[in-house]
Amino acid sequence: MGAVLSAPICLAGPTGCGKTAAALAIAEVLPVEIISVDSALVYRGMDIGTAKPTAAEQAAVPHHLIDILEPTNSYSAAEFVRDAKRLAAEITARGRLPLLVGGTMLYFKALFDGLSALPQADADLRAAIDAEAAERGWPAMHDELARLDPPTAARLAPNDSQRIQRALEVIRLTGQPLSALHAASRDEGVDWPLFSLEPSDRSWLHERLAQRFDAMLTQGLVDEVKALRKRGDLSLALPSMRCVGYRQVWEALDAGDFSDLRERGIAATRQLAKRQVTWLRSMPRRQVVACDGPQPLPELLAGLQRLMG
Repeated sequence: MGAVLSAPICLAGPTGCGKTAAALAIAEVLPVEIISVDSALVYRGMDIGTAKPTAAEQAAVPHHLIDILEPTNSYSAAEFVRDAKRLAAEITARGRLPLLVGGTMLYFKALFDGLSALPQADADLRAAIDAEAAERGWPAMHDELARLDPPTAARLAPNDSQRIQRALEVIRLTGQPLSALHAASRDEGVDWPLFSLEPSDRSWLHERLAQRFDAMLTQGLVDEVKALRKRGDLSLALPSMRCVGYRQVWEALDAGDFSDLRERGIAATRQLAKRQVTWLRSMPRRQVVACDGPQPLPELLAGLQRLMG
């Protein structure tokens, strides 16, 4: 490819669809640096369960927004947008091409649509909401959110504690539903091309996800979570430990029962992939490439060629 793209490229898709391999294939023909769009890859010490690019893969192509935080921290969509825009400008200034790759659709949506002005987190209020949830359960908190902010509740799972907490926090701080604030004035979004790797056959992805979780178990996912637990400063209250795979292993360790760990891990991964595809289908800008097609990588590269004219 002799020409140069004028804007960063975005590559999204559900977990297990082959985004890393596709990104490395693009890197063989274009001078890219990869910006991770993944809410789990930001954490240090979480390698197996996040399918983090290997040291060799990261050495072959510059990667950004990987291993930038301890798992005691959180990382918001607003922080991602700020960091991604800064990195994209820096990479472009070096004469290289930013390639944003990942499956955290909330980050992509915030990047494309812009962010509305939302209140800062309130630690005391969050603690109060957590205490209330401990008594009532997160599904009951989700029911409350459904009464106060139906559009936001409709896109959240009843056990999505992190986002339910934030939505209730915003309502209690501002008196306005999160959906209304999102619809209000926003900072400027970006108009970068988005390619989406999506399966045409759901069973193809389901089989890959089962194989992927089995491989993680073989590679030592349980030992990785044991090491994280030994730190003494982590719990399931943190976003990092609620990541798919980590949560299921943590709960199995708590219960001392691993009999259904594989089934629960695969089921949770499939649910994540389903949510990711639903998010993607709400993004009309995307150019779909069938990741289970006969030649997904050549098709993707051909799409990039068309962009360059």
